[in-house]
Amino acid sequence: MADIKLEAELRENYGKGYARRTRAAGRVPGVLYGRGNEPAHLSFDGHAIMMAMKNPNSLVEISTADGKVKSLAVARDIQRHPVRRDIIHVDFIIVKRGEKIEVEIPVSPVGEAAPGTLVSVETQTLRVLADPTQIPELFELSIEDRKVGEHVFAKDVELPEGVELIDDEEMMLIHVAAEMTEAELESELESEAVDEEVAASTGAEPSEEAASESSDDE
Repeated sequence: MADIKLEAELRENYGKGYARRTRAAGRVPGVLYGRGNEPAHLSFDGHAIMMAMKNPNSLVEISTADGKVKSLAVARDIQRHPVRRDIIHVDFIIVKRGEKIEVEIPVSPVGEAAPGTLVSVETQTLRVLADPTQIPELFELSIEDRKVGEHVFAKDVELPEGVELIDDEEMMLIHVAAEMTEAELESELESEAVDEEVAASTGAEPSEEAASESSDDE
């Protein structure tokens, strides 16, 4: 069984103008492709797609009321508005049980490192091959009592049975450094403030209209 069932509507028309009208109606445009099939241009209820993509690696059963589309799929690309951060377009790829696919799994440190340390996550996700019905939601990496100079590498992650690592096993995921002194922290904050002033003087964030147009499917 799929984790989530999503009802879709086929879009006979597509392009920037049509995509904007789709969003104005509370729906999100998307595309379903893969396994030699012609791409299906779809739209989804905005709230339903937002809930479904809380875990972007969820296995989804996509279907239309007329039965023309019914496929198991996972999201390959989720586009969000750069200002509002709501979903504005989703690409889904058709999958089959038993055939492994490449996915990116978030990593998260758990526990408390040794006193006087600063933990930084160097890589936010880990690429693996997994059956679409057995995709891990998250890799939790223990940093309990880790000291300055210690690291967590891709090879240290305990992969579930049947899941294969794609990334280099020597890729650093977490680094434990010495905690910054008050003077170092103050200097860092001052540097960031200067960078923000420079960025503000060279250009503003894109308008909502421009941001939407840049991500519409043609």
